Amino acid sequence: MTTHELLLAAKAAAPALAWLGSEEKNAAILRMTDAIVRETDVILAANEADVQAAKGTISDVMLDRLRLTQARIAAMADGMRQVSALPDPVGEVLAEVRRPNGLVIRKTAVPLGVVAIIYESRPNVTSDAAALCLKAGSACVLRGGSLAARSCAAIAHVLHDAAVSAGMPAGCIGIIESTDRAAADLLMGLRGVVDVLVPRGGAGLIAHCVDCAKVPVIETGTGNCHVYVHSTADFDMARNIVVNAKCRRYGVCNACETLLVDQSVAERFLPELFGMLADKGVRIHGDELACKAALAAGEKRLPTDAALQVERASEQDWETEYLSPELAVRCVSGPEQAIAHINRYGTMHSEAIVADPNLAEGAAAIERFVNEVDAAAVYVNASTAFTDGGMFGLGAEIGISTQKLHVRGPFALEGLTSYKYVLRGSGQVRA
Repeated sequence: MTTHELLLAAKAAAPALAWLGSEEKNAAILRMTDAIVRETDVILAANEADVQAAKGTISDVMLDRLRLTQARIAAMADGMRQVSALPDPVGEVLAEVRRPNGLVIRKTAVPLGVVAIIYESRPNVTSDAAALCLKAGSACVLRGGSLAARSCAAIAHVLHDAAVSAGMPAGCIGIIESTDRAAADLLMGLRGVVDVLVPRGGAGLIAHCVDCAKVPVIETGTGNCHVYVHSTADFDMARNIVVNAKCRRYGVCNACETLLVDQSVAERFLPELFGMLADKGVRIHGDELACKAALAAGEKRLPTDAALQVERASEQDWETEYLSPELAVRCVSGPEQAIAHINRYGTMHSEAIVADPNLAEGAAAIERFVNEVDAAAVYVNASTAFTDGGMFGLGAEIGISTQKLHVRGPFALEGLTSYKYVLRGSGQVRA
């Protein structure tokens, strides 16, 4: 099918999906879950072809994002089972008002309709998106990146066939297999067919969608996230948080990309942290004081230790989402400068402060940080790695929304609904 035909099929399927009962939708999702487990070998073969084609053209971190394994496919299935177990948001009465004239006005959750999702080199997004959209009563049209084209197509076809066999309308899950940019641009321009477009990927993809789309867009993905270590912070706690936020997985949008440290504690805090990061193979892009601390750390390390990799940071480093074992480090004068830096360079994703809430100075810094930092998720004494639908108790997610309208933060099941007002009367007319 052409891209236009896929979208028309999704548009035709959407009304039939909109008011299916929870039991029917859940049964279909479980049938889809069984199918991807059963077809693991087919999916892995398609993925291996993608991986082999990508080798030598992308970093090891990005290759890891692309690669599927039996364990990762099992995790995809688990995520879909979790979606089936979530409460159905469709039809929920969000608010009810009874007017003096007897009219009863109910604000009721309804499906979005046709959800188009453009994403890059993470084929597991295919199963998450399909299950979430179906549970929310919407049809979805997916367009994976060229690196993962075979993997995404294999998964989507398995899911669609299983859904149809469970009674869902044909066209409920579509996959655009063309990697031509024109196919994506067509997707962005079909007002009246596509109800919402969700780009999930790098800054370039998101900017192109925002600039070119004629359909509503919900931005997700880009994560230039920060950890700010205040002068009152417990150093051991702070180091553990930074290492986890940076090193747990390099290629995810909730990874820490810039560390901010109060100047007054930088020379005591940074050397040991830099040693820990060196052992993980992390390259430091530091300002003058951070580089001085790195030099001190190097002098203390044994010749057998991993070498410290340090260079002076440029303006570009403060803006960069590395998605790799690299970290920008800046020493700041205090909370005011840290917050100003984050609000200038951050992407409104996830930001963290480490400070002592039991000290007046630390508590004041925390409250100021929480109130003034502009981000979807703001952490106090915890790693940014928790910004995830599953970690928030929301189940699988479409992505992390970094905008302020409709949905913000983990974009999960509830975010895939809109609402309508249903008014019930007994003959009322307006004067």
